Amino acid sequence: MTGAAPAEPLLAVERLSVDFTTRQGVVRAVRDVSLSLRAGECLAVVGESGSGKSVTARALLGLAGRTADVRAEILSFEGRDLRRLSPGQWRKLRGRRAGYVLQDALTSLDPLRRVGDEVAEPLEVHGLASRDTLDEQVIELLAEAGVPDADVRYLQYPHELSGGLRQRALIASAIAARPSLLVADEPTTALDVTVQAQVLDLLKGMKDAGTAVLLISHDLAVVARLADHIAILYGGMVVERGPAAALLAAPAHPYAVDLLAAVPSLDGPVTEPPALRSAPPAETGCPYAPRCSLADDRCAAELPTPVPYGPDRMVRCWRPVTDETGRRPRPAPPAQPAPARGRAVVTVRGVTKRFRSPDASWRTAVDDVSFDLMAGEALGLVGESGSGKSTTARIVLAEFEPDAGSVLLDGQAWSGLRERDRRARRSRVQLIDQDPLSSFDPRFTVERVIAEALPGRSRGDAARRGGRDRVVELLGEVGLDAGLLGRRPGQLSGGQRQRVAIARALAPNPEVIVCDEPVSALDVTVQAQILALLARLRREVGVSLLFISHDLGVVRQVCDRVAVMKDGAVVEIGEIDTVFRSPRAAYTRALLAAVPRIDAGPAAGKLASAMDLKGPT
Repeated sequence: MTGAAPAEPLLAVERLSVDFTTRQGVVRAVRDVSLSLRAGECLAVVGESGSGKSVTARALLGLAGRTADVRAEILSFEGRDLRRLSPGQWRKLRGRRAGYVLQDALTSLDPLRRVGDEVAEPLEVHGLASRDTLDEQVIELLAEAGVPDADVRYLQYPHELSGGLRQRALIASAIAARPSLLVADEPTTALDVTVQAQVLDLLKGMKDAGTAVLLISHDLAVVARLADHIAILYGGMVVERGPAAALLAAPAHPYAVDLLAAVPSLDGPVTEPPALRSAPPAETGCPYAPRCSLADDRCAAELPTPVPYGPDRMVRCWRPVTDETGRRPRPAPPAQPAPARGRAVVTVRGVTKRFRSPDASWRTAVDDVSFDLMAGEALGLVGESGSGKSTTARIVLAEFEPDAGSVLLDGQAWSGLRERDRRARRSRVQLIDQDPLSSFDPRFTVERVIAEALPGRSRGDAARRGGRDRVVELLGEVGLDAGLLGRRPGQLSGGQRQRVAIARALAPNPEVIVCDEPVSALDVTVQAQILALLARLRREVGVSLLFISHDLGVVRQVCDRVAVMKDGAVVEIGEIDTVFRSPRAAYTRALLAAVPRIDAGPAAGKLASAMDLKGPT
């Protein structure tokens, strides 16, 4: 008896290429990408920043842009040839048959519209709700996407919501019309682990109900929880593709191995990925050759052809990682600085902060919080979105004044002062924000961005009078070269912008740096480089870090101690190993249990052993 034939693909893509014409010439963003996706399946497209993931997603939805040249041998969805659709036909398809969750919730939501109006739009445009039931449906969608107090939140504007709540509002809008295909571009990037788990459960429920999910992500732990198949992109092309369990258990392409080794976990240090060793190869060579320890002359001269690699798998590599090619020794993880003990540089005592809600009631954002940040220490603040982490950080930065309690800097009053009395000490506390691009003046060059933070300089002379040598020195400390001095923020990659933000924070020689989700928007390879950089700066500069993050794996890599926040209060604080291995608070245990982990079955072993895994022969 033979099994039933597999269903026809809902989405079929053969040899998709996308080029962009710029003043500098033609940029090949996507090259010969082939994918297929059936109803009720999840295909994850994985790769670092600039690999072509988002361009691929936009091309599949007719959103590549006017300057894009999109070509494909096959590009079909539900049996329709997408290459032949008119703009009007695309508008009818998007939102109704194909939903799209964009990565940047802050810029994707209209700042002049209430959140409820954003979620309601697909229902109204496609005639899926009456005026009598519209508000009720919107509130139900927001609650389904994990938005607490949805009946209040739907009346708020995007700037009144945290990053996590904005992301959930985008998801609610994308699933409003119950599309048959959901394209989710980094849907959990800004979410804490418990809400991330809710969103993944939501996406899994949609998948189980028959929705096809195309997941764009750099988070392999998230991918492992949801994906049936994985396609790994590098340099705009698929370098490896196959079933999720098999690929995660035994990655074959050297880039796939490096990518898994860079994933932060609760189990120990990550391996910093290899840096670019030389100029990228010509278009005829493998794009990963300059970073690959297995590369030879052939890799730089010839582009490998896709070859079968075990059941239902493909790898584009002349020398896939197997015992026959020689397994690479895993590099030693970066040394962590010894936990500091001694004087407290920041003392927070009994701090409370309240805000007025849209319904005129008062909401307590921070409730009687106390902790010390010691010299040279990294203290993590973790908790769900809305737990009070960022508000606490803003109080430490003296952007908010507490309603009760106090903050001391080096034993002297820091909160409760007039700004002019605090200004002389302002440079001692600096911020690395989650979104450095929005914190830079887009008109400024990298040199001016950093030079303006140098001590003793005003806006008028920041980029003059001998400041360049110090700026170049700061760039070197964060792993960037002087060739970037003349670039503007929009001309930098996400990882470069974050490094410039770190260099700017270091410029005034601070004692404390507040890191508010500094790596949440970065892919795992760049993230690992930034975490190694922060560890090195602590060793060499002795700066203290107040590290706010929803990613407990990242906190495990960076911090000596951790404070767990819930509903504005600290429910547990202690040494990082003690809290993570033997949590006392029930909430801490729930938070740790919600952390997504890569589990590809017994053959996978620990993620840290990815360098030693053997692929099929």
